[in-house]
Amino acid sequence: MWKTIGHSKIAGLLQQSVERGTISHAYVLIGPPQVGKMTLARDVAAALNCQAEKGKRPCWECPACLKIAAGKHADVQVISLNSNLDSEEAKEKTEIGIGQIEYMLHSANLPPFEGLYRVYIIDEAAHLSTDAANRLLKTLEEPPAKVIFILLTASPKLIPATVLSRCQQLNLTRLKTSEIAALLDSRGEIDPETAKLITRLSRGCPGWAIEASHNAALLPERREKFERMLEILKGDYNERFNAAAQLALQFSKKREIIYETLDTWAGWWRDLLLVKTGCNSDIVSIDFMPAVVEMAGTYSLAQIKEVIEYILEAGEQLKLNANPRLVLESLMLNFPPPAVKTGAK
Repeated sequence: MWKTIGHSKIAGLLQQSVERGTISHAYVLIGPPQVGKMTLARDVAAALNCQAEKGKRPCWECPACLKIAAGKHADVQVISLNSNLDSEEAKEKTEIGIGQIEYMLHSANLPPFEGLYRVYIIDEAAHLSTDAANRLLKTLEEPPAKVIFILLTASPKLIPATVLSRCQQLNLTRLKTSEIAALLDSRGEIDPETAKLITRLSRGCPGWAIEASHNAALLPERREKFERMLEILKGDYNERFNAAAQLALQFSKKREIIYETLDTWAGWWRDLLLVKTGCNSDIVSIDFMPAVVEMAGTYSLAQIKEVIEYILEAGEQLKLNANPRLVLESLMLNFPPPAVKTGAK
């Protein structure tokens, strides 16, 4: 049984390819964070190496499936920014380097050790350095037998076109609100009101919804991100520069936190946009409805659109390894002045 939630057409296509022996040597799974890319990649790895009879793979009960689920199968490896690095080295990493790819390819040229296929899952493949991507490209052009590469990314534009062209690209779109609601309802772990809020906040990403239902800290952390942004909007230039410096320092330690912060901020302004255009029933932050509605009346539609563009642009620049301090200072300066209720439309 495949563990992937939703994406039935793509999962069905991959399942048929496994059963017919027509699996491609390389795939790129494209989709937003926590939409199910890693789960689908592990499903493929398990289906290829499962010891159950054909038609019942993956079973998630045989020794091979259990090892893959635990991340301990010798023929299934996940390569990420921090793989094969000690904790001190990992702190400084901004790219998946050629050394990590060389380490991976050394084993790729050997026969499978305990399974039928070697499967290499490259998480956040947009972080591949130029040298690493070129080294991987050579292997993708002449792939070893019984080896499958699965690249995961939310930003395919940041992966060299030459690499993408050697892979079969599959787009994992966000699930419908009804699908997320049904998922949380079936698990029965949280109250209906919290489930409704998490369903909206997940924006179609089941991984986030499941994590939020288990992690009581996620919703308070989101509130803190909103409060921080609102304080920045009220601040003068000195306060905004100090905020940029603090965010840049956080980025140097754990960049994912800043990406999440920017995404959360963009979500707030998207809700303002929805209110501004009369789509109140579609806003995500239903727990902040009064504040969102009030703030929407203090900015013009053009201002709201500009802020969303500034936030998204900052995120893209950071992913392209631009100077984080400069990027975040520019964002702070581009934020509009403190809100004054004007009834602007």
